Amino acid sequence: MAFLDPATWQDRVFTGGWTSGGAGVREVSEPATGAVLGSVGVAGAADVAAAVERAVVAQREWAARPHTERAAILLKAAALLTEHASEIAEWLVRESGSVRLKAGIEIDGSAGECTQAAAQASAPYGELLPSAGRISVERRVPAGVVAVISPFNFPLLLSMRSVAPALALGNAVIVKPDPRTAVSGGVVIARIFEEAGLPAGVLQVLPGDAEAGAALVEHPRVPVISFTGSTRAGRAIGARAGELLKRAHLELGGNSALIVCEDADLEAAASCGAFGSFLHQGQICMATGRHLVHRSRYDRYVELLGKKAEQLPVGDPFTADVALGPIIDAGQLAKVQDLVDRSVAAGARLVQGGTADGPFFRPTVLADCHAGIPAYAEEVFGPVACVRAFDTLDEAVELATETEYGLSLGVLTANPAAGLALADRIPSGLVHINDQTVNDDPAAPFGGVGASGVGRVGGARANLEAFTETQWVTVRAESARYPF
Repeated sequence: MAFLDPATWQDRVFTGGWTSGGAGVREVSEPATGAVLGSVGVAGAADVAAAVERAVVAQREWAARPHTERAAILLKAAALLTEHASEIAEWLVRESGSVRLKAGIEIDGSAGECTQAAAQASAPYGELLPSAGRISVERRVPAGVVAVISPFNFPLLLSMRSVAPALALGNAVIVKPDPRTAVSGGVVIARIFEEAGLPAGVLQVLPGDAEAGAALVEHPRVPVISFTGSTRAGRAIGARAGELLKRAHLELGGNSALIVCEDADLEAAASCGAFGSFLHQGQICMATGRHLVHRSRYDRYVELLGKKAEQLPVGDPFTADVALGPIIDAGQLAKVQDLVDRSVAAGARLVQGGTADGPFFRPTVLADCHAGIPAYAEEVFGPVACVRAFDTLDEAVELATETEYGLSLGVLTANPAAGLALADRIPSGLVHINDQTVNDDPAAPFGGVGASGVGRVGGARANLEAFTETQWVTVRAESARYPF
């Protein structure tokens, strides 16, 4: 029987076993063709409430188990991701529109998150404090129940980035994947940990709409929310979490800049720029939205980037070897087309692309951009590269910072020290010297500043802070006595 045999999960949610969802079922469709691939159960508010109660009970037992047991389950999960990579990749390709390259990156990254989390289980989690007459310890304890609300673009990886470390640190987790990618962002994770031997109730997967997400945010027994998605939705979740005195880790949108300095290798720069803007059809929070190029290299860079865009094949990644697959749905496709059309009308020069063929949008290069160009000023979440010239490094800094976002920054230069000095002047959660803006590593903290979000997930220190609470403990040799 196949690892992801629909007979196991079809029309169901995962609550430690596979059961019907209280809000019915939802079809899973293929964005490239519109074909129905199956259907999943849909959870409502009542399902969330019941899941939290199960999670509270399961979490106590899970946290009490030896750290070696938690680590062993996470290592098994990593092995299962590798063992079933071809089957999981097929779902990523068909359900999320991933090309094979991107699907492989996502599966490898998810396995890496599990391996990193396994090591986290045995890492130090406290320190001895100076004190007179007693032992005084600061330690980290599990937060309890963690809600993970994940997006469609990297559905497996961006769920696993929070799921794996939260489990390693002794928490229970409830995942609400994006309904458009409920299999690759939900069912896959449930099956992985089911097969890895995770006790029932410690992980639950509840595909659902806004009702389920709101119920998770509102529930008083869910102290930590890890959300990846749009800035608009993140603001609402963050505001409500603040009112409820909950911790919310928000990984939101971006409009990241790639600065191409006067001394940069232009062939390498065009390669970086194309990958940063066009991987996964530009549907990446870290995508290179703005290409800021020294005026002396501007025309040549635009030419080279345009040639890259022209040569990239676009089509159904399940049936053809392509570089770009489909946009996730008709609504997002219409948004991308509208932004490009309005940008050209506002004065941007269309160098390449700019049109769609069915659900496939051609990689697009817009030159001569400025702050009044919609695709330059806004997050596109599509395969659109906006190019603008600068004359001085001071101007490059000014242009890079004229956005509410601050997620990722790339600087291409023959002088890395000068590149880092330039980056020091630009607020950004991630900085890459001599690389493009789309980078990830399980050992590194991930997150942005400004409208790109708050909090960090990833890497031992950030994960410890994200998914545990600080507790002060003292121990005396005998009971203390007081003067009353």
